[in-house]
Amino acid sequence: MAGLSAETAVERHYGRNGLPVVGRRWRGRGGEIDLIAADGDGLVFVEVKKAQTHDAALWRVTRRQAQRIMDAATEFVGAMPKGLLTAMRFDIATVDAHGEVRIVENAFAGY
Repeated sequence: MAGLSAETAVERHYGRNGLPVVGRRWRGRGGEIDLIAADGDGLVFVEVKKAQTHDAALWRVTRRQAQRIMDAATEFVGAMPKGLLTAMRFDIATVDAHGEVRIVENAFAGY
């Protein structure tokens, strides 16, 4: 249940910042994507992690998990009009014990 409330908090955060969520818990062959937000013509794929602290939440995202999310995103955009030419960004959204949301944009850039 904590995961669902964290996803809802993150969804509201993106919505307040002009990025409406267009997909939630999308599952493909590559894995699951917690949230997908629209950013103009592009998409933001969001991994949501909740922990006591933001740092602890970030440590929960492994390289293998990041790869699965990127694989699933590739599958998702394959069905979009622009296909793999769709602009994509991968964020990690952390929620701490106080319910504060933080976003790390382009979090998979080094993977």
